[in-house]
Amino acid sequence: MTRSTDRREFLKTASGAACAGFMSGAFSHAATASNQEKKDQPVNSQADLPIVDTHEHLWDLTKFNLPWTKDNKVLGRSFVTKDYLAATQGLNLVKSVYMEVDVDPKQQVQEAEYVIDLCQRKDNPMVGAVISGRPATDEFRAYIMKYKDSQHIKGVRQVLHGPDNPPGFCLGSQFVKSVQLLGELGMNFDLCLRSDDLGDGAKLVAQCPKTRFVVDHCGNMDVTVTDKKKRQVWMDAMQALAQHDNVVCKISGIIVTANENWKTSDLEPNMRFSMETFGPDRRMFAGDWPVCTLRASFRQWVDALKEIVRGMNMTLADQKKLFHDNAVRFYGLKDKGYKPA
Repeated sequence: MTRSTDRREFLKTASGAACAGFMSGAFSHAATASNQEKKDQPVNSQADLPIVDTHEHLWDLTKFNLPWTKDNKVLGRSFVTKDYLAATQGLNLVKSVYMEVDVDPKQQVQEAEYVIDLCQRKDNPMVGAVISGRPATDEFRAYIMKYKDSQHIKGVRQVLHGPDNPPGFCLGSQFVKSVQLLGELGMNFDLCLRSDDLGDGAKLVAQCPKTRFVVDHCGNMDVTVTDKKKRQVWMDAMQALAQHDNVVCKISGIIVTANENWKTSDLEPNMRFSMETFGPDRRMFAGDWPVCTLRASFRQWVDALKEIVRGMNMTLADQKKLFHDNAVRFYGLKDKGYKPA
């Protein structure tokens, strides 16, 4: 079987073209949401939905070295808080969770401190963060223990679809041990794998029953792929992951694999399958901004997903779970007094 394109390689290509219930296991370590969140009333229309973005990227190239953005015509510049606020204006985005951006490993502590500061400020929606980490290294334990008592650090991710991480990389003994440690600390691990390596994620989950996992970007299946065998590999792995009640899925990301003149219907098969596989209580909206801008603005992505869920006849209550409630519960997000413009 031909290996899936590395997402980073795809981003380079695209940027050029673009110039059931939520099981107790998933919440076993999550903090209790604030009283204000508990008192939220049902929404009356789709336009009223509050949004929690579970995948906010930020990078300031004056502070951090991101080799993968070099020579990228769209992404090869800084994207900071003021840019994010402009991109999400008017969407009722009330909270966000930072997602690591593959900084130079020497800058991982600097990255963590940078986003902790943002989480503490009331001029932006960020209230939690998933930081960079290298679970396969002996140094990982000392690194992550720095944040074991942080209310803002929710988990760790290492992107696993790059050329330096072959199939099976996440199944090494040290890697598994480190991910098990995250569970002991009440943190989660994000699974960002090539779609045809997603089965490795299911094997990792099986060895880490006390750790909560998040499947990034609907398992990274390219929406333009029509090969039935490749799609079946992806679907089988997604279903295997969904069998574990400590796994949730981010509905995001794959819009960058669409053709330039994409339509909502191009995205629907992947989105519908992912949402139906994980059910109403284990799916969460994620923006993947600014990466999504290779094909769509943040608003265009939100509008496309809202159109898809309307077509699925999803109730407003379940839409609110998707866009807001599930993320608040999973990450234990507190309110810090931020009000969207």
